[in-house]
Amino acid sequence: MIYPKSIAALIEHFQKFPSVGPKSAQRMAFYLLRMPMSEVQKFAQSIIDAKQNTHTCDICFNLSSTSPCEICQSTKRDRSTICVVAETKDLIAIEKTNEYKGLYHVLQGLISPMDGIGADDIRIKELLNRLTNEEVKEIILALSPSVEGEATSLYLSKLIRPFGVKISRIAFGLPVGSDLEYADEITIAKAIEGRREV
Repeated sequence: MIYPKSIAALIEHFQKFPSVGPKSAQRMAFYLLRMPMSEVQKFAQSIIDAKQNTHTCDICFNLSSTSPCEICQSTKRDRSTICVVAETKDLIAIEKTNEYKGLYHVLQGLISPMDGIGADDIRIKELLNRLTNEEVKEIILALSPSVEGEATSLYLSKLIRPFGVKISRIAFGLPVGSDLEYADEITIAKAIEGRREV
């Protein structure tokens, strides 16, 4: 079916979202067209607000409305431990467990030569800088047990070891090949409790 240009453009934009195919994009576009104009305006404004008011923390690279983020600003967090995650969604998954009380470092990706992502493309240098400037005693690698996660963990272990900091990894209570964001809170909590030194 040939859509009017405005609808075709809307469908095309929805298709750019991860895991959204043509049919899902079409359904979302038509749902949006059925919404009252006031709701569409609120929806559009929430997208603009999120884009304008979300920044990256200068310390841990978490997404936040402030920099430093609330976690980095908190005086209740254990500053001797940094949990390294790939993305903010992984940080959120860990925070939901209420088990971990330290700081974080968000790499904003994983090493993946197949996708053209090398060590210089993610926030590894910044993590190493934190080790020289802070009283860190332990680094917890909370990276998904995928090929990319394993490669990044090994690479980080080699770089961190000379700093004399304890390096541990969350236990594999998570199925191999899964992502942290899809695991339930109990599984993640057990994985953190059962972490082991690398």
